[in-house]
Amino acid sequence: MSTIKNKKLAIIGLGYVGIPLAVEFVKNGFEVIGFDINKGKIEDLKNGLDATGEVTEDDFEAMKKIHFTDNKEDLKSADIYIVTVPTPIDQSKQPDLGPILSASKLIGECLSKGNIVIYESTVYPGCTEEDCVPVLEKYSKMAFNEDFFCGYSPERINPGDKLRRVHNIVKVTSGSTPEIADVVDELYNQIITVGTHKVSSIKVAEASKIIENTQRDLNISLVNEFALIFDKMNIDTVEILEAAGTKWNFLPFRPGLVGGHCISVDPYYLTNKAQSLGYYPEVILSGRRINDNMGFYIANRVIKLMVKNNLTVTKSKILVLGITFKENCPDIRNSRVIDMIREFDSFGAHVNVYDPYANVEEVYDEYDLSLAPKIGTNYDAIILAVGHDKFKDISLGEIKASSKTVIFDIKSFYPKQMVTDRL
Repeated sequence: MSTIKNKKLAIIGLGYVGIPLAVEFVKNGFEVIGFDINKGKIEDLKNGLDATGEVTEDDFEAMKKIHFTDNKEDLKSADIYIVTVPTPIDQSKQPDLGPILSASKLIGECLSKGNIVIYESTVYPGCTEEDCVPVLEKYSKMAFNEDFFCGYSPERINPGDKLRRVHNIVKVTSGSTPEIADVVDELYNQIITVGTHKVSSIKVAEASKIIENTQRDLNISLVNEFALIFDKMNIDTVEILEAAGTKWNFLPFRPGLVGGHCISVDPYYLTNKAQSLGYYPEVILSGRRINDNMGFYIANRVIKLMVKNNLTVTKSKILVLGITFKENCPDIRNSRVIDMIREFDSFGAHVNVYDPYANVEEVYDEYDLSLAPKIGTNYDAIILAVGHDKFKDISLGEIKASSKTVIFDIKSFYPKQMVTDRL
């Protein structure tokens, strides 16, 4: 048996990435410390409560074996630290390295000789060695690649996906020396059943992650631009995409709102780094502008349909179905549905937002928005914003005010004949 399993792991950050990772390592015989600065989250996890919904019933027994803590002192016995904290952007769309640098400081104060620090958080190429390592050195008072080492293995968690889990998604691995790269690769091979892909450097691994999401963002921005053009031509975008999709090499992307903690955020890490090197990334930023403006565009398109149907927008009653950033998932981070809601508010409409997956308190704290406890009736406009499975059972005919009610389907969720228009 490999000696790698004798290593004690500490996972820093217990969200959508950290919790499933900790569970998977425990299931494969590792001793795991799960650390988070949120005391309430730690208490919930100790009591078997997972707010992310990523832990399945089969995994709850494994979760009981994780040593959950918010006490820094508990981290000092670890051999390998894995960082899974958020890497958000600020209001100016600049990278906010606060969480990852705070985690680096925390780990630096706990490091022992020979320890390895592996980062999974999405960052721009060079961030691990240029930004995080100096913090580790400062607070550990030890030398990088002499006393401690680093690795980078980008997370590929897909929140809400019950088929693609930690163990069956290929993992990219890297290390700060060839020997450490081998150790990091061996570590993840203990839990990844479909294998790993070891690359030559930490920068390559960082870059591979950032372009995964940037490529997807640009593909969605392209079909969003198609939707803007075809709306002016009064032809159905989805029907066009379905027709084009009959060719074997046409990529099956659909228009919509692009939010969440990855696709709508990560491109800004790459563009910020590119601009610091004197290169202006026109294509990437152009795609970001299109996607960032879709909420406002959709709201105004609905308002035009209401006016066309002789509905008074001011004081109208509008229902928005869904506030999370994706279907069948409670994650509300950076949801672009809020842009649409704010635009309706600016026209004086009364907006009800209903989402059975979202946490009421989190939505209020994040967006100053009170979710409706249930779906009402007599709506002048109904917008399907998120394709939750639970919305399939809604009888639209019973909740609309009249035959003039505008039903707009952002996700092409309902049959075309049931809605007024769709994106």
